[in-house]
Parts: sequence; C-alpha cells; structure tokens
Amino acid sequence: MTPAVWLEHASLRLGGRTVWEGLSLTVPGGECLAVLGPNGAGKTSLLRVLLGLQPLSGGRVRVQGRPPRRGDASIGYIPQQRAVEPDLLVRARDLVAFGLDGHRWGLALPRRETRRRVDEMLAFVGAEHFADAPAGRLSGGEQQRLRIAQALVGDPAILLCDEPLLSLDLPSQQAIVQLVTAWRRRRGATVIFVEHDINPLLGAIDRVLVLARGRWAVGPADEVLTEGTLSRVYGSPVDVLRLHGRVVVLGAEIGGHEPLPAAPAVER
Repeated sequence: MTPAVWLEHASLRLGGRTVWEGLSLTVPGGECLAVLGPNGAGKTSLLRVLLGLQPLSGGRVRVQGRPPRRGDASIGYIPQQRAVEPDLLVRARDLVAFGLDGHRWGLALPRRETRRRVDEMLAFVGAEHFADAPAGRLSGGEQQRLRIAQALVGDPAILLCDEPLLSLDLPSQQAIVQLVTAWRRRRGATVIFVEHDINPLLGAIDRVLVLARGRWAVGPADEVLTEGTLSRVYGSPVDVLRLHGRVVVLGAEIGGHEPLPAAPAVER
C-alpha cells in the first residue's frame, strides 16, 4: 500500500542553519505518529513541508504517493491554538463550514449538503449546544472542538495536529485526544500530532518521532523514549523516569534553538 507520508534523506535548512538532516520516515496509512522536540527543532516546519507550504532543502517527500501541494483537500490541519477574538460574532457552525469552502476556488457545495456535513461534525465533537453561539464567546476547549470539526468536516485521509492540546486543562486534553482517536478509528485515517508533552498521547499513538538539534529518532515510544536514545539525539545526558504511567524527561534543553552539527540518525 502507498504510505500516507514518506520522506527519504530529507533535510531542511532555514536562515542558514540546519533544522534536520537525513530524515527518512515512512508513515503507513492509519498510523498515529507523535512528533516531539524542543522549540526550533522543526516540528511545525515538518507539517508545513507536508502541507506544501515549505520546500525541502534536500531529499524527497511524498504525501499519499504525490509531491505535497497547497490546498490538498485530503489533508486536515489543526493549527497552533490561538484564542478567537472575543468580539468575533461569527457563529460556531460558520467557522466549521469554512473547512469545506472557505479556502477553495470554484463552486461551493450545495447549501443543504454543507449544512448536513457541518451538523454531523458538530455532533461528532459534541458542539451542537453552542453551534449558533458567537465563536469569540466560547471557552478555549470549546473553540478547540470547533477547530477539530473544521479540520475534519471535509473527511480528510490525513490529519495534521500542531500542538492541539496547548493551554488546555487536563480534562479538555483528554477529550480532544479521545475525539481524534475516535475519528481516526472510524475513518481509518492517519494522524500526526506535534506536541511538547507525550503523556496525554501515550495511549493513542503507534510511534514517536523525536527531533532535536539536527538529529532525529523514530520508533515505538518504549524504545525511543529511553535515556540512551534521547541522550544521543539531544547530544547531552538525558534521564527518563516513568512514574504512574507517565514519562518524565530530565536534562534535555527543551528551549534550545541552536542546532549542533548533524549527527547520524538513530532509528529503532
């Protein structure tokens, strides 16, 4: 079967520095992959490459067997969370509808079909009771449900999530992960999560990709989130503790932006 995402010896350089290099990655259809790493490691840039917004500096990339292209309707995207302006009076359901025709040229779907799809997705994310409320008056968790509905209303085959759990409390984080997991199972789709904290995702993901200082590692969480692997990727000693089902990483410079010289990748 054609992989959902495929990269071969991919490299990315921005502003004269190497973000990552030699990245070879195959994401089968239906897999859930978490992408972790410090600020500046190129996590969001990887999503931009898959969206056709950022060209590689070297190597090759394919999304469902094709070069990435802007506006690919088969990809849903949840951007980094930003609060909706409080005075924005656009209804919640109208924000969701933008996921069908707010970014495309040509004829829109018939109004009845658009409403059917929007209503179905509002019900799926549990947003029916505030569907006609002004989006700017909703809580952060409610707004994030709308972003998910907007990303899924076009029935994409791939969902890219850029820190969708940021600034949410624990119950809201759990609810968002459950929603995405339920949709993935129903659709048989591929999901790529970019996050800083792996713990809310541990029960939902198949593999982890760690990016740090030009290096990378990919594999099952139990194999990648180890002291040996993370120390090699970060280029300095890292301690990994497992407490009550949670993973705690100590010693990693999670705020660093300056990459070390490229080193051989670690794949497990």
